[in-house]
Amino acid sequence: MENEVSKIFGIRAVIEAINSGKTISKIYLQKDLSGHLFSELNVLIKKNNIATSHVPVEKLNRLSKNSNHQGVAAQISPIDFADLDTLITATLEKTSTPLFLLLDQITDVRNFGAIIRTAECTGVDGIIIQKQGNAPISADTVKTSAGAAFKVPICKVDHIKDAIFQFQAAEIQLVAATEKTDNLIYDIDLSVPTAIVMGSEDRGINPSILKIVNHKAKLPLLGKIESLNVSVACGAFLYETTRQRLKVKG
Repeated sequence: MENEVSKIFGIRAVIEAINSGKTISKIYLQKDLSGHLFSELNVLIKKNNIATSHVPVEKLNRLSKNSNHQGVAAQISPIDFADLDTLITATLEKTSTPLFLLLDQITDVRNFGAIIRTAECTGVDGIIIQKQGNAPISADTVKTSAGAAFKVPICKVDHIKDAIFQFQAAEIQLVAATEKTDNLIYDIDLSVPTAIVMGSEDRGINPSILKIVNHKAKLPLLGKIESLNVSVACGAFLYETTRQRLKVKG
């Protein structure tokens, strides 16, 4: 379960948390909620582009342990998110071969945490996620990441496509992990500035994103199962990048 201190309940409490600059991972709203305060909250949600989920009252009762939630619960992120422009600029100032990771709507918190942990171990300079549709950074995520969530800068963007265009403008190649290609990851030069794109557990990378990346690559699958867990595949991509870069240095 997520740490209780990472959640707040009640419409006014959530409004005040947003106005005070708290980083809200997700807001749970009771279905068919209405009223003046809810309208005020809804305006703030849209203005700040906060991820929401409309749920039955039973879900809110479980989250709040039947306290007076007023139809609203919010999960406060345990980390502060980085600004993408600032991160790209700072990274390029310190290294000529940056490595970034873009996650196209990873929904499982344990997969997310495992990916963050591997990213930290392989020297990833930053992880980019979408504001909507991605697993929240919860206590479970932090725990699964073994604390790496506090060490790797994480950025939230409105759309992954926007981040891709920013990376390409900075001459950082985009490599998408997908089975929809004949190219193996071992055939891609990863010793240059690179951002790797990983897709969601159920549908992979959005087709519109695949159209604009620089390279598409896959891992060889020699058994009968047709796909790998996304955190395992991500680890294989990141360590192939590490292998290539150590070989260049050596």
